[in-house]
Amino acid sequence: MTPPSGRLGPQDVLPRTPGTVVAYRHCEAITRATAANFYYGIRLLQPERRRAMCAVYAFARRVDDIGDGPLAHEDKLRRLDEQAQALSELSERSVSSGTDLVTVALKDAYGRFDVPPDALEALIAGVRMDVEGTTYESFDDLVLYCRRVAGAIGRACLAIFALRDPAGTDRARAQRLADDLGVALQLTNILRDVREDASDGRVYLPAEDLRRFGLIAAGDEHEAASTITRLAIADGAGAGGEVVGDAEQLNALVRFQADRARRWFDRGMTLTPLLDRRSAACVLAMAGIYSRLLERIASNPARALRERIALPMREKTWVAARSMLGGSG
Repeated sequence: MTPPSGRLGPQDVLPRTPGTVVAYRHCEAITRATAANFYYGIRLLQPERRRAMCAVYAFARRVDDIGDGPLAHEDKLRRLDEQAQALSELSERSVSSGTDLVTVALKDAYGRFDVPPDALEALIAGVRMDVEGTTYESFDDLVLYCRRVAGAIGRACLAIFALRDPAGTDRARAQRLADDLGVALQLTNILRDVREDASDGRVYLPAEDLRRFGLIAAGDEHEAASTITRLAIADGAGAGGEVVGDAEQLNALVRFQADRARRWFDRGMTLTPLLDRRSAACVLAMAGIYSRLLERIASNPARALRERIALPMREKTWVAARSMLGGSG
């Protein structure tokens, strides 16, 4: 059976060349090693879909590493241009002629699933925003960034997932929900990494909200990173551990942003009834892990600003297992 897009689905069991098998194994190794939360969800998928998800993740990891790496500004932009060129060549390139393992696997995944061609291009555009040092005046500005770096991944993953009712599903709506869920995950990442990002000179909290909570004055947006770092590290707690000074305002802002992220989770999670059992379980596991992480951050912002919050492995395993049984985690 061939999907409406004209591309073969995993049920057709397309043969893979030895080089493609090696490429997928490489991408799976990258995913297991670097995607602690992501991998708990995708391992619930059928092998064909899991391999494709690993290819997408490995490419996304490479792009993200370029943005976060030590290269000079111009070198980062050049490397991102190279990745954009590699994407544009996927439809023309023979798998057997490729030498880059991630690209070989991604090419094969593109051939099996109807991945939107602009999804990973949007990711590159989002990472360029990081490289250029983009700041965010409003929450709408931040949402644009989140849609590029995470919502686009959600849309790419949706193409790999199996729908419960392919013929009866409003695919445009499903894409919007996948995009919304990606935004929720990225907002959680931002709250988890507030201090770390600020110490690197990056501030993803909207300037209008920093002013609303009295953390910066109008015209002092350039001081936001140093202000957050000071409050999170130097003035975060008194001798007895109590929150002091303006640090409580930063904590209040974190809780405010967590409330926003919850609303994006609520919308995005309405995607799961549209998916088949294993694909829904994958989404439930990933979203369950991230929503639990969000609740830990919201319940103790001061701790989240002092240290990187993470769930223990046994809890992630429990969430994944519960998701396979249809629970929300």
